[in-house]
Amino acid sequence: MGGLGKSTLAQLVYNDQKVQKHFDLVAWVCVSEEFDMFKITKTILEAVAPSSTRDIQDLNQLQLKLKEKLMGKKFLLVLDDVWNSNSTDCEILSNPLKFGAQGSRIIVTTGDVGVASAMRAFEIHHLKELQGEDCWKLFARHAFLHDANSYMHSEFEELGRQIVEKCKGLPLAIKTIGALLRSKVDVSDWDEVLNSEIWSLSNEILPALRLSYKHLPSYIKRCFAYCSIFPKDHPFKKDELVLLWMAEGFLHEIENKTMEAVGNYYFDTLVSRSLFQKSNEDELCFVMHDLINDLAKFVSGEFTFRLEVDSPSHQNVKKIRHVSYARAFEENFKKFEALQEATQLRTFLALESSTPCRYATKKLLHDLLPMLSCLRVLNLSNYLNIFELPVSIGKITQLRYLDISRTAIRRLPDSLCKLYNLQTLKLSRCRDLETLPRDMQQLVNLRHLDLTETPLIMEMPMRMDKLKCLQTLTKFVVNKRTGCSIRELGKLANLRGALSILDLENVESFKDAEGACLRNKMDLKELALNWKAGSNTEISESQRDVLNGLQPHRNLKSLTINDYMGGSFPNLVGDHSFPYVTSIHLKNCKYCCSLPALGQLHSLQNLSIVGFDRIVAVGEEFYGSTCYSSIKSFGALKFLKFEQMLNWEKWSSFGAENEGGAFHRLDELYIRKCAKLTGDLPIHLPSLGILEIIDCPKMLTSLPRAPAICQLKLINCREDILRELSIHVTKELRIGGFDVVDMGDFFSHMSLPMGGLPSPLKTLGINNCKKLGLPINLDYSCLEVLELFDCDSL
Repeated sequence: MGGLGKSTLAQLVYNDQKVQKHFDLVAWVCVSEEFDMFKITKTILEAVAPSSTRDIQDLNQLQLKLKEKLMGKKFLLVLDDVWNSNSTDCEILSNPLKFGAQGSRIIVTTGDVGVASAMRAFEIHHLKELQGEDCWKLFARHAFLHDANSYMHSEFEELGRQIVEKCKGLPLAIKTIGALLRSKVDVSDWDEVLNSEIWSLSNEILPALRLSYKHLPSYIKRCFAYCSIFPKDHPFKKDELVLLWMAEGFLHEIENKTMEAVGNYYFDTLVSRSLFQKSNEDELCFVMHDLINDLAKFVSGEFTFRLEVDSPSHQNVKKIRHVSYARAFEENFKKFEALQEATQLRTFLALESSTPCRYATKKLLHDLLPMLSCLRVLNLSNYLNIFELPVSIGKITQLRYLDISRTAIRRLPDSLCKLYNLQTLKLSRCRDLETLPRDMQQLVNLRHLDLTETPLIMEMPMRMDKLKCLQTLTKFVVNKRTGCSIRELGKLANLRGALSILDLENVESFKDAEGACLRNKMDLKELALNWKAGSNTEISESQRDVLNGLQPHRNLKSLTINDYMGGSFPNLVGDHSFPYVTSIHLKNCKYCCSLPALGQLHSLQNLSIVGFDRIVAVGEEFYGSTCYSSIKSFGALKFLKFEQMLNWEKWSSFGAENEGGAFHRLDELYIRKCAKLTGDLPIHLPSLGILEIIDCPKMLTSLPRAPAICQLKLINCREDILRELSIHVTKELRIGGFDVVDMGDFFSHMSLPMGGLPSPLKTLGINNCKKLGLPINLDYSCLEVLELFDCDSL
């Protein structure tokens, strides 16, 4: 039975901190009714080793890679909502899972007892309906959100207990009806729910869920019903769904609120009613429970259609308004033939699928699309063989949302600029796209233009400043030749989210830079400022003024600066008046002789400094001026990386001598390719968990005191660096490039437990230690993974 809380119980176990710490790897995979072996295996692999599935296109390769990543690791895997009871499929899926370390566990949630047999479960927990007071406590927690005990002397209690009885012990029903009644402050409203005829209707839809839908405002009902376009367990993002609702015209205008803000309110209402819930697989996504998905499908009737699931009859195809489908490896037009009669279609939505390569049929673009003149939403993303759009796209004048991201499109037709109602245009990762249509300024209703990862677009169309509604503009290229001035950004007052400005060498003065009015864009959270690498071989002092003129609003959270040509940074970089900055990335600023005073940014958690060729020493200026207490410098920093600092020799650990000093919360420290660095590292890093030092052959100093370190990687460094290193709690140690003969000599530099390696050490990797030998008297029994590469004497 659905709604008993199987997934919720598994989620409580999965998210428990003790459980998370007990396992080396944890992964959650939502399987659902469609048992897609490739998708499930890929999801597991992505969870345990992100980015390792990019070039893998068949199941066998995936399973081999998964086997490699799980080898010797103790893992917890949750397979949620499994319905396939075919023992052969289950056996194939489990093959790579057998190579985990002893103590690995797999939790399966299912409504089919046959699945437990197919999975060869050794322990089965049958959930039953909640009883008595447990039902009431769950209801009270949701109905009386701010004071779960307020019912004790309340006239609502008697009605509430009667309503709970009608939920028949199903947690999903109790939670949903409680969330509904939370907003009902009159006894008459509770009485109406109790006596509703919906409780007595014979239907597969739970009465409590139908009641929750019935009491939604009419304008939110449409938004909820629209979500039936998503298959069961399909994850969706809040911002994405709001843009779809907006394109369909579901969002009412509210004074002093943007349509996006109205959509966010609608979305939050559905979350508060427990109709949407957070995804376990992706913290940025939401899902609908299977039974709530059934409710959405029920209330949407014949207007919504899922190609893989539904079979339209000739009679109802003309009623269809919204269509979704999962992309296939190679689309067959027969799949879409029925839609030729769906002339009133408003939504044509291609959904994500596990198929690695996808190819659209030409008939889809050239035969079907011209017939769908009423479309408001068109998603053709992720097709590798879409090189162009038909000119007829300009005739779909009601189109408000167009997503052709991750396609091979090279050029957009000029007719695109006739789509005067277009609100959202997504072109992200169109790596072959060379240019934008010259008349883009005609798209006066455009609100979101996503140009993320479009490397060949090196100029913007003229008069982008006419797009007054624009809120999302991920990329802007300054170009003297075309006359595209940075001042055009100044008139785009509503920009928010992330913005990357390229070719800033074409901005010549403080006044021009200030014309972008970045300091007035209070909703801009991420800013990347990019000069063209190699555009100038000399220090450009004017660029310091330009950077100064690009001062953002104090609400900024992330700042990236690439290939800056100035000799020093202005005060705005590191200015303590930016209280919300959590991330800074500075790369290839080759002419800068000193670092900005970043220690003053008391919210800074993530800092990367790469490619500063002229930095010789990092000292007091890095931590902040003397008018600020050095004790507080970098007080929130958790991640710090120095890389490719060719002339860097010394790091003065100013203010970091004790637990209250600088970097006291630092969790990860990476120092790579700093060939001249000799010292000094911070003396004491009490929170450091990961330390990686690679290609620093002159480093003489001892490593920091780091009592919490659990992962250590030392490659191509001097043996002196090992003095007084304690690895009592280290779980993973990787070394390479050391000219040592005996492993005992290597470990003699360290403080080791009597008789062997520290018991927490599970992984030991040794690379390119050609003379190294392993002593026979050292106890290696604690190890789960031992990796040896290029150790010729072993």
